[in-house]
Amino acid sequence: MSTRTEHDTLGEMEVPAAAYYGPQTARAVLNFPISGLKPHASLVWGTVVIKKCAASANMATGRLPRPIGEAIVRAADEALAGTFDGHFVVDPFQAGAGTSHNMNVNEVLANRAAELLGGSRGDYALVHPNDHVNMAQSTNDVFPTAMRLASLRMLTGLRSELAVLRDTLAGKGREFDAILKSGRTHLQDAVPIRLGQEFEAYAVALAKNLAGLERTLPGLYELGLGGTAVGTGLNAEARYIDLVVAELARETGLPLFGSANLVETTQNMDPFVALSSALKGVAINLVRIANDLRLLSSGPRTGFNELALPAVQPGSSIMPGKVNPSIAEMTDMVSFQVIGADTVVTMAAQAGQLELNVMMPVIAYNLLFAMEILTNAVRKFSGDCVAGITANTERCASYMEESLGLVTVLAPYIGYEQAAEVAKESSRTGQSIKEIVLAHQYLSPQALAEVLDPYPLTNPGVPGKKVEN
Repeated sequence: MSTRTEHDTLGEMEVPAAAYYGPQTARAVLNFPISGLKPHASLVWGTVVIKKCAASANMATGRLPRPIGEAIVRAADEALAGTFDGHFVVDPFQAGAGTSHNMNVNEVLANRAAELLGGSRGDYALVHPNDHVNMAQSTNDVFPTAMRLASLRMLTGLRSELAVLRDTLAGKGREFDAILKSGRTHLQDAVPIRLGQEFEAYAVALAKNLAGLERTLPGLYELGLGGTAVGTGLNAEARYIDLVVAELARETGLPLFGSANLVETTQNMDPFVALSSALKGVAINLVRIANDLRLLSSGPRTGFNELALPAVQPGSSIMPGKVNPSIAEMTDMVSFQVIGADTVVTMAAQAGQLELNVMMPVIAYNLLFAMEILTNAVRKFSGDCVAGITANTERCASYMEESLGLVTVLAPYIGYEQAAEVAKESSRTGQSIKEIVLAHQYLSPQALAEVLDPYPLTNPGVPGKKVEN
């Protein structure tokens, strides 16, 4: 590979001749060949946006010469357009706090800005990664700000897909509202419920998850940019701090605001813990819903078979005709990964010490990866699974009529203990609840018919409470 020789404060370093990054990035590539992964695109976007806005703010204060600042802004715009995507190369598992990632972006923008000014890559006399691109900044305020911006960007897509899934589930709730079935608790027969009520409840659960995600937004809008190394704002003018936050708000269209205590914002990972916890809440509900659908569609001959999920692929390499709940299974696996990511975020957030949490890169990786796979999984779950679910009305009705849970509605009329005896007799003999009640003359046929009228059993109240035996 053709290289060029550059130097940093540790000495000389060979850098690929075609690379826009410089020696500190090249060192990071050698030091951290850990996962083979590149930085998340949203984290790169967030960092580049910060550099662009910082250059504009530093020009406005008069500290950054305008030709250099304008070249940095132009280089940042090119990066935002994807021109240098192959040059952001530092593994997510890297040195603490994200210094290597920050310098990767600084070096790419400095080298491109130097070219725009008539120089060449590696000519840091024209545009320096630290002195110019990183002016009035530290990794310690840039990286957590980039994490916030990236998270907000990813949340937009996730919230949109969750809203679609919520509405799809609610639509199924309306479609299935008239279908009566046996409820189940402890996986045993329980009182009747409408299939539509189950799906409506799923939709409400996701609506609450969406509200939980939205409650994390204010903490993500609050920026510590300008706090520099430890939150004291050393080497950043007060005017710059106000200007750079305003520039970021304008550039992103987000209601960003500066923190009232930059020391606290530099130290504290609470906003990311809250976001991760909200993502875990989404994942938990998705597992619960996906598993219900797997169970209710099981069989079809030897399982519940109350639902049919869309067939998306053959289910077996050996059993012809077998179809599996593949999308629901994928949703489970993605959700397990998101729950695991929350554990990483929790451990990393508590590992902060004194003025800085150096574990930010692993927090960023897990949060952004979790949101990416969750967004994609929710889209597939909604469109390729839930939207195409059909109900086996006859099977639902059959289970309801055979359910021992029907004795519950008799308790107000014949008492709990006698109702329990009816259930035991039904289980022992195979006779239906209706047959046993009529045989023992616990209720008249007319009264029993009114008490067991199916639809009222799924609404509040005592069924047939006006009935006289």
